[in-house]
Amino acid sequence: MSSQTSRAEIGNLQTSDGLAIRLMPAVFVWLWSTGFIGAKYGLPYAEPFTLLLYRMLVTLVLLALVAMWVKSKWPSVTAAFHTSITGLLVHGFYLGGVFYAIQDGMPAGLVSLIVGLQPLVTALAAVVVLRETVVWKQWLGLLLGLVGVSLVLLEKMGGTEQMTSFPLWTLAWALIALFAISIGTVYQKRYCQGVELVPGAFIQYCAAGALFAIGAFAFETRVVDWDTQLILAMGWLVLGLSVGAILLLMQLIRRGAASQVASLFYLVPPVTALEAYILFDERLGLLAMCGGLLSVIGVALVVVKKAQ
Repeated sequence: MSSQTSRAEIGNLQTSDGLAIRLMPAVFVWLWSTGFIGAKYGLPYAEPFTLLLYRMLVTLVLLALVAMWVKSKWPSVTAAFHTSITGLLVHGFYLGGVFYAIQDGMPAGLVSLIVGLQPLVTALAAVVVLRETVVWKQWLGLLLGLVGVSLVLLEKMGGTEQMTSFPLWTLAWALIALFAISIGTVYQKRYCQGVELVPGAFIQYCAAGALFAIGAFAFETRVVDWDTQLILAMGWLVLGLSVGAILLLMQLIRRGAASQVASLFYLVPPVTALEAYILFDERLGLLAMCGGLLSVIGVALVVVKKAQ
């Protein structure tokens, strides 16, 4: 009787673990989408590099405590070097590029559209660097996702006249963000597989924090208005994004092909549009809903593996 009970308990645990693994992509997409909402709440009270620097510092304190609590194994010097490169790309140049493109006048929708090309760039890089096989259904899914994102953002921008209202150099910031997170995703998959999640994230944030510190002291006044809205936004950016979403992203990269993980980013603009509708009463029209549906279909074609 006891052995049957034990087998039943093990089966329940395995079912629970399997459900948690299947929910990981959906939870990641939701968490990642809230980063744009948190930035919208926080940026009026601090400059981009300054805001990101404080975000990194608070996150590092939390991760250090977690690392001591779980007694994490720290990587070798070589692995730590590769992890810091990943941090500079996935956090430093990506976040810095996005925040400064918006700060310098580029519409957030257009920044999202450019960065939304990431799954295609990552898929190409994964084929070249990791020799990953991307079948025709996955390429079709990537293209459908791109079309879906374009439809969502086309409606959100409300026209093309906004595209001429920003300096040309802001395009460079957006492209830096695009290529940084694309290359960083592939680099993480190639060189950082053996690094534990918490120490890996800590090292990545140290590297990104150093970059933000240089940027803040070189280009910004570092003046912060510690309004309640900023504090709440900072709390969510740290706990929801820098801790929750990033640890999930690193785990997803370990478990899946880089091109499959990258395709999840196609779902972020539709989810963000829905959140903006709920929080800021931004209208969701037929075009955006069709784009969101195309994005879901595209991600499904990339992520769902062919039955064996």
